[in-house]
Amino acid sequence: MRAAGLLWAALWGLLLPPVTADEGILHASGNSEPPVTKDYCIIYNSNWISLPKSLDNATFRTLENLTSTVLCNSSEVPSGLMKDKAVVVMRGNCTFLEKARIAQSAGAKMLLIASKSRLSSLSDNKTDFEDVTLPVALIRYNDIVDMQLTLGNEVNVTLYSPPLPEFDFSMVVIFLIAVFTVALGGYWSGVAELIACCNKNIEVRLIFLAVFCIAAAVVWAVFRNEDRWAWILQDILGVAFCLNFIRTLKMPNFKSCVILLGLLLLYDVFFVFITPFITKNGASIMVEVAAGPFGNSEKNDGNLVEVPAERSAPHEKLPVVIRVPRLEYSASTLCDMPFSLLGFGDIIVPGLLVAYCRRFDVQTSSSSVYYISCTIAYAVGMVLTFIVLALMKMGQPALLYLVPCTLITSSLVAWRRKEMKKFWKGSSYQVSDSSRTPLLQGMMEHLDYTGNEESTASASEQPGGQ
Repeated sequence: MRAAGLLWAALWGLLLPPVTADEGILHASGNSEPPVTKDYCIIYNSNWISLPKSLDNATFRTLENLTSTVLCNSSEVPSGLMKDKAVVVMRGNCTFLEKARIAQSAGAKMLLIASKSRLSSLSDNKTDFEDVTLPVALIRYNDIVDMQLTLGNEVNVTLYSPPLPEFDFSMVVIFLIAVFTVALGGYWSGVAELIACCNKNIEVRLIFLAVFCIAAAVVWAVFRNEDRWAWILQDILGVAFCLNFIRTLKMPNFKSCVILLGLLLLYDVFFVFITPFITKNGASIMVEVAAGPFGNSEKNDGNLVEVPAERSAPHEKLPVVIRVPRLEYSASTLCDMPFSLLGFGDIIVPGLLVAYCRRFDVQTSSSSVYYISCTIAYAVGMVLTFIVLALMKMGQPALLYLVPCTLITSSLVAWRRKEMKKFWKGSSYQVSDSSRTPLLQGMMEHLDYTGNEESTASASEQPGGQ
């Protein structure tokens, strides 16, 4: 009991939000008629300053471009130039708060620090700068240049940080892809006979299909790091892989399904919830694998992995997830390109059970009751997964919800139909291949003929031996 209590305490400790950089929006407005506005990404520290959540409570300031200086010394800027303005300076050798103290003493109301490198968190020691109260934010230097080209030299800016939407329609897309793949893979696995590809027209179509598949794989391999559109090809290839896996690997009985799904459930929970206590950086190994080698610098929020728009080195990710970019506008979508992720295992593992239910329906002529019930249970488990994601704001092992939903539903259907024993042990039912039937029949006839000859010869030799 004590060990169980410590385990639950450790799991609940994982729900505490990680200390990461806060993302916000710089809303810029030009003085032209009609006024032109544009939003830019900023990084700030919520422990230093609290930004308004909407533009309704935001205060606009005139932007003073001082990117010719790093503001590490008060003598670098003439007096009176910063008063009551938002100031942008370059990132230099001094700390952020040292710049902020100089800007505040000169009368500035907002400090923007332009960076030519990748944006990082603001992590100075605030205890030595308790007197600094003005907002400090980090912004890309390229955005400052774009601001001047788009809005002109006279620009008014303000900062705000809208809350991340609780629900995003990318979850609906992920849900539809997962349920479609599981349902189609299970149905395909239950097909009783395969049509032999002996028609010339079918062979031609298969050649064109093979060429298309190879071309899609090659295009993805070349442009796999183009996050803006390569995720579409990755999802298509991923769905095809999952369908083929579910159709090819056949579970012999429900007992095997229970063992396999149960063990993989424990595996999933361990690598999502337990490994943060083992790794040096406190990150989940499962999230690290899904996010790629830049997982330490990326944020994991719910089932999201936010991919920074600027990278300092080539990056690779294992193509073992379904990826859909977030569709709701927020600071995250402005700063980076966050994705909703679902691993192939969360489709294939329950899909094997759905496929077994479909084959059992064909065997017992049960009007697809097992198949339909298990597919609906999978959809319910996915909905439950998304609800927990929205509530806990952290990555979840989807099998923790999918496996119980599908196993319990299948068991209840078998128990209600009084077929639990047969459903548990399975049978020798196999999906036949019509292309192999003539060969098998010929082999059986040959074996029967040979056996008859041996029996006749034995019968004729037996009297002579006596």
